[in-house]
Amino acid sequence: MFRLQGSKVLAVELTGDSVKAKNGSMVAYDGEMTFRKKTGGGDGLRGMVTRRLTGEQMAVMEVKGHGTCYFADRASEVNLVSLHGETLYVEASNLLCTDAALRTGTTFTGLRGSAQGNGFFTTTVEGTGQAALLSDGTAVVLRVTPQTPLQVDPGAYIAHTGDLRQHFQSGVNFRTLIGEGSGEAFQIRFEGDGLVYVQPSERNTIGGEV
Repeated sequence: MFRLQGSKVLAVELTGDSVKAKNGSMVAYDGEMTFRKKTGGGDGLRGMVTRRLTGEQMAVMEVKGHGTCYFADRASEVNLVSLHGETLYVEASNLLCTDAALRTGTTFTGLRGSAQGNGFFTTTVEGTGQAALLSDGTAVVLRVTPQTPLQVDPGAYIAHTGDLRQHFQSGVNFRTLIGEGSGEAFQIRFEGDGLVYVQPSERNTIGGEV
C-alpha cells in the first residue's frame, strides 16, 4: 500500500510483496527488506531492444520484504496515481515507484521537430496498481477533452493518461520572448480525452526547447 508521509516522502507497506523504485531513492525502512538492482525502461527481451534503440535508461531497484520502506528524491513532491487497467505515460526522471504488478516499457511519442529529426520517447506503466510520480513543486492535473485541447511546455510535462494524441508544434514561450531561447521552441499539443500532469517548474530540455 502506498501512502504519503508528508508531501515529499512515499511510504510503502510491504507484506512479502515487492515494488520497483528509482535506484537510490530509499531513505529508510523498518522490518526485513531485500534490494536488487534492475535495468529499467522495459521488461524482458522487448525492453532490452527498446532501450538499445531509444537510449531510454532507468536505474531501478526492486524492493521486497515485510515492513515499511520510505522513498524520496531530492526533496521533490510525490504524487500518487492509481491505475485501473490503463496506461500511464511518464517521463523516466519523474517516476519514483510502481507496484511490482505494473508493467513498464518505453514508447515513441513523436518527433521533436523535423529540422533536428529527434525522437521523443516516454516511459509507459500499464496495468492495475499504484504508481508514485515526482514533481518539482506541487503537480497540477489538467483535463483534456475533445473541445479543450491543451498546450504544454515540454519542460513542465510529467505524465498523462487516457485516450490522448500528442503533436509537437512550434511555439513561442517566455524564454524565447526575453531572448534566452537557444533555437526554435516547441510545445506539446494534447488532443482527445484524458489527464495531463504538469509541474510548476521547467526541467532543462533540448532547445524549449525540444
